[in-house]
Amino acid sequence: MGKVIAIANQKGGVGKTTTAINLCAGLAILEKKTLLIDADPQANATSGLGFDPKNIRTSIYECIVDNVPSSEAIQHTKTPNLDILPAHIDLVGAEIEMINMDNRERMMRKVVRQIRDDYDYVLIDCSPSLGLITVNALTASDSVLIPVQCEYFALEGLGKLLNTIKIVQTRLNQELSIEGILLTMYDLRLRLSNQVVDEVRQHFKEMVFETIVPRNTRLGEAPSFGESIIMFDVESKGAVSYLNLAREILQRNNDVSIKK
Repeated sequence: MGKVIAIANQKGGVGKTTTAINLCAGLAILEKKTLLIDADPQANATSGLGFDPKNIRTSIYECIVDNVPSSEAIQHTKTPNLDILPAHIDLVGAEIEMINMDNRERMMRKVVRQIRDDYDYVLIDCSPSLGLITVNALTASDSVLIPVQCEYFALEGLGKLLNTIKIVQTRLNQELSIEGILLTMYDLRLRLSNQVVDEVRQHFKEMVFETIVPRNTRLGEAPSFGESIIMFDVESKGAVSYLNLAREILQRNNDVSIKK
């Protein structure tokens, strides 16, 4: 049974979707069968892997609201071992349509259960909010990976997210844990970046990944080509960082079959 990891932070611009796409690619390159679920109405993970959301006929929305089997929505990507369950702008309306549903917080769990045995890792790219779709993702997941940018206000809102995680743990998913905190957008030249790294490590200790993702121009360019950074420029600092993060994820999960 595959491990399900939600990538969440209600604060926008922290590198959440970038992390979702490239961590999935890293796990796939390390020969782990991986699925990325795009649970963000902006569908950036979908377009970032080369799919035009406007041309997506069956998405996570249909799976949640219309009970379409998730296997009918999954698309194969250019990267071996990496599939995506895409999103569409219709997902914006899903929260309203789910309000009167029974077990509305567990709708995505049903979707994930259908396919988790087919993958080693299932990652969910959450929207930058703490709405019903994000709660669904947390309820469906085994753990949460939290990207935090190395900038001022880095810890702003993190307490609110951690509180939401505690509520989900108490009421909906007792097994939910924190996979780790990932520091992103790091600039070695800036004193502020180093201060943020020190502060986050001091507060959260072993919860923080050793891997730090730097600011990298190639990371920003890759989505416009519909590719992960690993497929776009494997020698870039961004690609090296996300491959290291993938290895760290495998190590944390005692996955001994790690490809060097």
